[in-house]
Amino acid sequence: MSKSVWIALVVLGLLAPLVVYPIIMMKLLCFALFASAFNLLLGFTGLLSFGHAAFFGGASYVTGYLVKEGGLTPELGILGGTLFAALLGYVIGSLAIRRQGIYFAMVTLALAQIVYFIALKAPFTGGEDGLQGIPRGKLFGVIDLDHAYSVGGSALGLNLYYFIFVLFCLGFWIIHRTIHSPFGQVLKAIRENEPRAVSLGYRVERFKLIAFVISASLAGMAGSMKSLVFQLASLTDVSWHTSGEVVLMTLLGGVGTVLGPLTGAFTVVTLQSELSSVVGSWITVIIGGIFVVCVLAFRRGFIGELGRLLKRSL
Repeated sequence: MSKSVWIALVVLGLLAPLVVYPIIMMKLLCFALFASAFNLLLGFTGLLSFGHAAFFGGASYVTGYLVKEGGLTPELGILGGTLFAALLGYVIGSLAIRRQGIYFAMVTLALAQIVYFIALKAPFTGGEDGLQGIPRGKLFGVIDLDHAYSVGGSALGLNLYYFIFVLFCLGFWIIHRTIHSPFGQVLKAIRENEPRAVSLGYRVERFKLIAFVISASLAGMAGSMKSLVFQLASLTDVSWHTSGEVVLMTLLGGVGTVLGPLTGAFTVVTLQSELSSVVGSWITVIIGGIFVVCVLAFRRGFIGELGRLLKRSL
């Protein structure tokens, strides 16, 4: 991705809260990072996980508990949630990478359901009510993330927004550097032809596990961010529906592309935000229809097909 694209994305991100309601933008950023982290595993390593909500939601609960009950500042809460997701990713990844294909996907789904059951039954998670009233606190003990500025008659929580935006940029940069590093090239080799990667002397299982942990960590960071934005950690965050939603976002935008997950996440979240109040539960049917059309007409996703058309025109 060229420097001009990076600059354009940063400028758009800085100006976005002046045009779009900040809460919607922060939700977009959280799910864009979540989808990008998932794409690192599916698009660049070839591993389909049906349990990524375990890291997203698990980190959300941990961050909420650390900030609300432990009294930690928001940056330490997010760090704690990210580290928890990394540890959970190591445990689940160590078990799952022993299998391939659909068996790998089913193992991740089964282990994620265990995390869901713990979130439902554990006394400190709030059960079906979730962990509510999570305080946003003060960043580094100084910057009040609850403070809102009045712009054009609307209250904009710019402190929180720009904190979330910086974290998103950090996570996205880590993914970009991972993809374009020698390590990332090995991941692509494993995706294309795993037996050949083994024959070349690469310890494939170690590379898979590292990729799984990085993906889980960044998914956890996204979940931690989301818990501060909405001041809530709920069972929805760890449910299999959320795991399926991130798969949908990645496939819509373009699996194996850098900007595809961002496009897919923005598409799904925008549709949910704008149409839910109009069509209610039918929004699921509408998004499903869009997915079917995409699979039939744009098999590479929005960004994948756009890239193919640009190459053909050149």
